[in-house]
Amino acid sequence: MKNNKKNQLSPLAIAVLALLAEEPMHPYRMQALIKERGKDDVINVRQRTNIYQTIDRLLRDGYIAVSETLREEGRPDRTVYAITALGRKGLKGRILEILSTPTQEFPEFPAAVSFLALLTVEEVQQQLEKREAALFEQLNDMDAKLQTYKDTVPRLFMLEVEYQRTVLFAELEWVRSVAKDIRMGSLVWDGDWLRDIETKDEG
Repeated sequence: MKNNKKNQLSPLAIAVLALLAEEPMHPYRMQALIKERGKDDVINVRQRTNIYQTIDRLLRDGYIAVSETLREEGRPDRTVYAITALGRKGLKGRILEILSTPTQEFPEFPAAVSFLALLTVEEVQQQLEKREAALFEQLNDMDAKLQTYKDTVPRLFMLEVEYQRTVLFAELEWVRSVAKDIRMGSLVWDGDWLRDIETKDEG
């Protein structure tokens, strides 16, 4: 197996392989289980076409194979897939790699933050305060989820929610601090200040 194939395993591909490691199943059941188990918070399964595209790639790379085709009168045929030995090896290797090796990701929020100078101070403050409220609501929802499942679901299966909460809380604190600095006047800019900075850079 080439390393580049292993690196092609997206979060959705990992989820598909992990489910098939439990037992053979068809795509509809995969999507349903991901949602039932709350994994759709970290894995995008909104479009079933994404699952079919992922399955096609895994099938092509030899990570999965067709197990059987279910035929029921009045219903479309459903293809059941099973993980291969290569798939099990690739799945384990990819999980180990992700756990041990940080990678540079490119989320939208820091990209927008890097261009705040294009907006006015007032615009930035208003939008950050909106984000603060949204993050606070998400945090409350996450806390409710953790509270609901803490006595019924082993912590091992809620670790991704713990991680998300930690990251979310850190972002909320940062957004609050920047919005506060703008309100207090310790972080400000305007056209004259920006032109002065540009002149210094050119000099």
